[in-house]
Amino acid sequence: MKVFSWWFLSALLLTSSFNLSVGQDYDDDEAEVEDEIDEIEDEEIAVHYETPTPSGNYFFAETFDSKDALDGWTLSKADKEGVESEISKYNGRWLIREVSEGFALSGDMGMILKDKAKHHAISHLLEKPYVFQGEPFIVQYEVNFQDGIECGGAYLKLLSHSDDLNLAEFHDKTPYTIMFGPDKCGEDYKLHFIFRHKNPVTGEFEEKHAKKPNVELKSYYTDKSTHLYTLMIKPDNSFSIFIDQKQVNSGNLLSDVSPAVNPPAEVEDKDDKKPEDWDEREYIADPEATKPEEWDEDAPAQIPDPDAEMPEDWLEDEPQYIDDPDSTIPDDWDEEMDGEWEAPKVDNPKCADVTGCGVWEPPTIANPEYKGKWKAPKIKNPAYKGIWSPRMIPNPDFFEDLEPYKMTAIGAVGLELWSMSDNIYFDNIIVTCCKHVADDFADRTWKLKQQIKAAKEPGIVSSLMTATEERPWLWVVYVLVIGLPIIILFLCCRGGSKAPEEDPKNTDEATPDYPHDEEETEKGEEEAEAKATGEEDVTSSVTKADLEEDEEEEEEQAASEEEPAAAAADEGDGDKDKVTTRKRKPRRAED
Repeated sequence: MKVFSWWFLSALLLTSSFNLSVGQDYDDDEAEVEDEIDEIEDEEIAVHYETPTPSGNYFFAETFDSKDALDGWTLSKADKEGVESEISKYNGRWLIREVSEGFALSGDMGMILKDKAKHHAISHLLEKPYVFQGEPFIVQYEVNFQDGIECGGAYLKLLSHSDDLNLAEFHDKTPYTIMFGPDKCGEDYKLHFIFRHKNPVTGEFEEKHAKKPNVELKSYYTDKSTHLYTLMIKPDNSFSIFIDQKQVNSGNLLSDVSPAVNPPAEVEDKDDKKPEDWDEREYIADPEATKPEEWDEDAPAQIPDPDAEMPEDWLEDEPQYIDDPDSTIPDDWDEEMDGEWEAPKVDNPKCADVTGCGVWEPPTIANPEYKGKWKAPKIKNPAYKGIWSPRMIPNPDFFEDLEPYKMTAIGAVGLELWSMSDNIYFDNIIVTCCKHVADDFADRTWKLKQQIKAAKEPGIVSSLMTATEERPWLWVVYVLVIGLPIIILFLCCRGGSKAPEEDPKNTDEATPDYPHDEEETEKGEEEAEAKATGEEDVTSSVTKADLEEDEEEEEEQAASEEEPAAAAADEGDGDKDKVTTRKRKPRRAED
């Protein structure tokens, strides 16, 4: 009970504080509120940003903080295969700009995918190729869908290292080792992690797709905020995916990708054929069963009810429909061309007030003799051999790669994208082998933006209201969490019985008549005190004769009130409370 009470009290205090805060906001003058908001928006958050350099071993880092940052990147001059010539060129523009959101850092720039409905391709060599030889692989970068995203991707391609890698010819078929990042079309929100695995037997490459994240991704695509995407692959074949430094997916390259890295040890023999005498029927009709002699397959399912009788008011001689007496042959009717004219039919008025007209037929009922077509009962098939399947043979393409972590070396990072949305912002790309290096890089870039955002973002009330725009059902939650406890608490407080207020007129004490003023009450109290002590207030203007006269009047009044009181007492104890006596108030001194 105490826990219940404390819960209600906490809810009341929380809600009261909320109401006071909101009430105070609404009581302020509108102009003052707007001025305060403008001051907050104009205030510069004290966050110092300097273009960072990775604090440890890394293979690539790009902050895009200089206007000539694109000079080190290579724009593709290739044509995309399999599309119309008008849109096959990779002619989408890339620009260096600040992020458009209100949480930009002074001096911080990013690369913008500028055009929609165009192919974009740009790439950059790593400082040195990344070779998977026993250290973790980490790639991390920032993305902001500044104008939302309709259909398109914002993923990176980690291009495979080779002597003939030509970035100027970078296109959709250029070999890559890893593809990682967000992608969306329609209501399908994806976060890709795809790697190309080399078959050690055939030398062919096959894409392996990681399982889907177990979190809702939509908000990262729609809130128009900068988000940090991180992929880490360890030498033990484990992988982890982070958004804003929170893990959203994890697994193992051997068990959590599709198709599996290693093929099955056995496969079905394609040359195996099912024998002609193979019987897959588990049950068959009993060959020894015969149809009973009394079984009538021709008996109808329904028969006329033999117990039915025609209603007494049924008019058998009257047709259900008659010729319309008001109809006439049309003037343009030609019997030679149109045939003999017949009047249209209408309901017979004589049938309106009876059960029916015309030939009476009894209703039908289910035939108790009906059995339908006879079928032999089912029995177990003595020749049943089960469902046939080809025999299993050793897989001629079998291999076992227990270290899929050892992927093809990476030589460059690239973006090869098609999007129906523009102004997609990319920033702070880093490839490293140390998680702490990536974290430190994020601390000096992305996390500073989050500090500004936290200082400028609206309070909890505004956040709650904003949440209801996309999720109207949250109003129900708010009512249950805040409103319902208040209502219950209010009802509990009202439910207790109140002690009846004492009627100041229903008392044996001498009280001043109502209405009265403060001066009269104080004067009466002073005179009553003087009378009780037998002393006269020398400052009072009441004479001794007046006091004696008052005493005589009080004695007469008391005597007159004793008679009804005694009579009421004789009527029973239950009525004693109804009789009250009242003393005459002290006389106010006359001027």
